[in-house]
Amino acid sequence: MSELRLSPLVGCLLALAAGVLTTLTASPFELWWLGPVAVGLVYLGIHALTPGQAALRGWCYGLGLFGSGASWVYVSIHDYGYTGVPLALFLTALFVASMALFLAVTLWLYRRLTGPRLAFLSFAGAWVLGEWLRTWLFTGFPWLLLGSAHVDSPLAPWAPIGGVYLLSLITALSGTLLVEFLARRWWAAAPIAILWLAPLALPTQWTQPAGEPLRVALLQGNLDQLIKWTPEGQREAANTYSELTRAQPDDIDLIVWPEAALPMFEDQARPILERVQSNLAPGTALLTGILQRDAQGRYFNSVIGLGQAEGEYRKEHLVPFGEYLPLESLLRGTIAFFDLPMPAMTPGPSGQAPMVAAGTTIGNAICYEIIYADLVAERARDSELLMTVSNDTWFGESIGPLQHLQMARLRALENGRYLVRATSNGVTAIIDPQGRITARAPQFEVASITGEAVPMLGLTPFTRTGSWPTWLLAALLILPGLRLGRQA
Repeated sequence: MSELRLSPLVGCLLALAAGVLTTLTASPFELWWLGPVAVGLVYLGIHALTPGQAALRGWCYGLGLFGSGASWVYVSIHDYGYTGVPLALFLTALFVASMALFLAVTLWLYRRLTGPRLAFLSFAGAWVLGEWLRTWLFTGFPWLLLGSAHVDSPLAPWAPIGGVYLLSLITALSGTLLVEFLARRWWAAAPIAILWLAPLALPTQWTQPAGEPLRVALLQGNLDQLIKWTPEGQREAANTYSELTRAQPDDIDLIVWPEAALPMFEDQARPILERVQSNLAPGTALLTGILQRDAQGRYFNSVIGLGQAEGEYRKEHLVPFGEYLPLESLLRGTIAFFDLPMPAMTPGPSGQAPMVAAGTTIGNAICYEIIYADLVAERARDSELLMTVSNDTWFGESIGPLQHLQMARLRALENGRYLVRATSNGVTAIIDPQGRITARAPQFEVASITGEAVPMLGLTPFTRTGSWPTWLLAALLILPGLRLGRQA
């Protein structure tokens, strides 16, 4: 059926639908079983297409995927970027169309370089290499990866072995095999069964407790993003987080405030932080996201500690158009969205030492960084607990925060670590090493949650190696399908 001939219109419509189905695999819908179906719809009849037609099909898939799954971009641009509806719609459409090009390039290269021989293998390998390309090219956007949906599926035990890209590879391979099975190639049932039943025999625990559980309190201020950086918003933030901190019981080991909890630079916030520190119970550590500036005029999105905390962390992987403006000399001044008052951030150095809080080593990931599986694995190698602070207010009431939470859960599962996640207005949560939420604050409310997070020792296979074994496997799967002569 991979050679089935579909009209270009029908193929594109099926690909568009497949993109929407992929969004439905992710939170808040979590219909993970639709993943192989989506891949199968794109794979169907692929070898009857020219490379250009395959690229168009991939682009249509991307339109369906990002048009439905990343629609929250409109909220950021319109609601918080001071951009009118027509221009916000245009910029959102431009973003979606641009991101869809990654899928177009993937299928163009696939169809240009491979033939129908063992296509069920080569297509799955090409799919994952396309996700790899999307992760790193032009700073990367690994949102809505096919494997991200499987933190709660039967495939979840594969995550500590190969991470999100192995989950993507298994899902894509299941989709191509499903098409082969429906074409009455009955042998395809066996590898599908092996891929989905093997997790029953895999270990469920790769790491071990390193000590007694920490009592953790995560604070969520629910501040209005539109006034946050005004004098009124700064006073509200200082009062809210100070009062929430004073209300915590004395037996709390670690208190966490979200990203840029106090909307000011660290030097401006120092009097507030000193008052908060003076009221901390003995033995309590407090970690907070905050902006820093140095003598050279550079700005950093950072995490610092008070009380029983040591070190600091400066965000390494910045968000384009959010924390810095690409082509600033050309774009600044064109529209209000490119003139937001946020200063351009400087990335922190790679290889930063983990922070230590309440006697526990902490691996940090600020906001967007948590979606980069290999970046988080690098932090997990030297830490006993993972922490992410975020400001998901930019997503509004869209599905974005729930997708973001799902990816954070997968990072905990991949690395066998507890992960504590403090956000400005949700979703604030404590996540265990199996990716399960043990405590969760309601969205869009001032709240604090308390619970336990256990420091963990040991490394999962994925934490040790990262994603490169899966990327290598994906490349090897393509090899049998490569055409050595002219296209037939």
